[in-house]
Amino acid sequence: MYVSNPEVAADVVQETWIGVLQGIDRFEERSSLKTWICRILINKARTAAQREGRTVTFSDLGDDEPAPAVDPERFRDRGPDRGQWSNPPREWDRPEERLLSKETRAVVERAIAGLPANQRITITMRDVEDLSSADTCAALGISEGNQRVLLHRARARVRAALEAYLSDVTESP
Repeated sequence: MYVSNPEVAADVVQETWIGVLQGIDRFEERSSLKTWICRILINKARTAAQREGRTVTFSDLGDDEPAPAVDPERFRDRGPDRGQWSNPPREWDRPEERLLSKETRAVVERAIAGLPANQRITITMRDVEDLSSADTCAALGISEGNQRVLLHRARARVRAALEAYLSDVTESP
């Protein structure tokens, strides 16, 4: 996520394991071992990215123009149902095989790859790597609220890409 070159990424992983082996006696159990190792990995990756001249701070990774995660037109703006879906996401009546197919998975992977870096990292850690919210926040050094916002925006964009793909498939003869 921090380095784009596979060779540099392999070096980062090796440096991480060396760091884990060298520092295991100093592990204080203030976090889970998984979080501690992830933090070492992220620190090594950031250092490698700096060496390669590819680092950008989290604060610099925001969208050029902040856009709502979901189009506001999809929500009711008046009455007792204000804020509820006026145009809810469609049910996906695709067979399970379709949702699990390589093609659909590729759509999701492309959508994740196209996200801003801060959203891509957050959704990858939470939904792909299955890290907890606390572990993700600790590893990235961000607040719980920031993590929730990044994850919501990322999921909304991935859902929109998947929804567009599935509607194209449904409308095709």
